[in-house]
Amino acid sequence: MTRILLSCGEASGDLYAGALVEALRRREPDVSVFGLGSDRFAAAGGERIADFHGLSVTGLTEALRVIPRSLRTINALVAAASERKPHVAVMVDYPDFNFRLMSRLRRLRIPVVYYISPQLWAWRAGRIRHLKRGAARVLPIFPFEEALYRQHQVPVTFVGHPLIDLAIPTATREALLARLRLDPAKPVVALLPGSRTNELERIAPVMAQAVPLILATVPDAQFLVARAPNLHDRLFEPFGIPGAAVRIVDGHADDVLQASDVVMTASGTATVQTALHGKPMVVLYKLSPMTYRLGRRLALVDMYAMVNLIAGKRIVVELIQDDCTPEAAAAETVHILRDRAYRAAMVSAIHDVKAKLGGPGASDRAAAAILEVARANG
Repeated sequence: MTRILLSCGEASGDLYAGALVEALRRREPDVSVFGLGSDRFAAAGGERIADFHGLSVTGLTEALRVIPRSLRTINALVAAASERKPHVAVMVDYPDFNFRLMSRLRRLRIPVVYYISPQLWAWRAGRIRHLKRGAARVLPIFPFEEALYRQHQVPVTFVGHPLIDLAIPTATREALLARLRLDPAKPVVALLPGSRTNELERIAPVMAQAVPLILATVPDAQFLVARAPNLHDRLFEPFGIPGAAVRIVDGHADDVLQASDVVMTASGTATVQTALHGKPMVVLYKLSPMTYRLGRRLALVDMYAMVNLIAGKRIVVELIQDDCTPEAAAAETVHILRDRAYRAAMVSAIHDVKAKLGGPGASDRAAAAILEVARANG
C-alpha cells in the first residue's frame, strides 16, 4: 500500500488536494493519504493530521502572528512522517509553510513532489534553489512555468490547471436567481471577496461600499456574494445593505460566476476561476501598508492578477492598495456593464487566457506523476 503525506494550507489548495486524492484513489484504491488539509481533503478520503484554518493569511507582517501555530503543525506532520514513513510527500502551493516542511522531510529522506508550484517568476525568485535541492519533481499548473524550471535543471512535469475540471456550476443562472428571488432579466454583479479572514477584512468593505455607487448608475443591478467555507459571519456583515438586492451564496462560487454579468474579485485563484467561466472582471488587491511596502521591493512583476500574468498584458483592471477604493471598483464595474465593446474585448482576451491553461485531467496527470515518484521510493 502506497503511503502519501500531503500538505495544503488554504481553500484553493484544499480544493485541489481533494481532487488529487480522488485521482490517486482511482489509480490505487488502497492508497493512504494523510497530512494537513481541510474539508475537501477529508471528504475525498484524506486523513487530517491537522486543519489549516487559522494558519492561512495574506501578507508578510500578518504571517508573523501565526508562526507559533505553524511550527507546531510542522512538528506534528514531521512526527507523523517519522512514524508512518510515507513513500512520497506532496506539497500543494502554500510555500512559506511548505518550504519549511520540505526541508524537514528531506532530513528523513522522504522524496517531495511540489504540486501547484510557488510563483517564483513573480517574486522571491531565489527560492528556486530550495526547490531544486528539496523537490524530487515539480508539477506546475501554468504552461510558462515549465520552461523556467527546466532552465534551472529542476525535474518538472507540466500537468495543467485542476480548476478546468472543478469549475463546474451545479445550477443554471435562471435556477439560482429564482431560488434567491432575483430577476434573471436584470444585471448581476458577482462579488468574490476572498477566502482568508484578513483578506476579507480589507476587501469586503470596499466591495460593500461600491454597491450603492453602482446602484446610483445601474439601479436594477443585483449582487451575489460568494462565501468561501469556514469564514465567520461577521466578515459578511458589510453586505447587509438596506435597499440593495444582495444575496450571500455559501460554497457555490461556480454557480455565482455562472449567473453573473460582471465579477468584482479579490486577486488570486478566483481570477482564474472567473476566467474559466469567461466572465469580465475587476480585480481588487489590498494588504496592510507595511506588508505592501515590503512586498513591492521583492516583486519581479508589475501585475498581480493571474489572468493578466498569463496573458502577458493587462486585460483586466487591477485596483491595487491605495487605488483599491469603492469609487474605482464601482466605476470599472459600471464601465463593463455599460460599454458593450469594452466588455466584448475583455471577454475575448479572457477566453485566450483560458485556452492557455491546458486541457482536462490535471489532477489525474498529477496523481500519475506522484505515484511514479512513490514507486521509485518503494
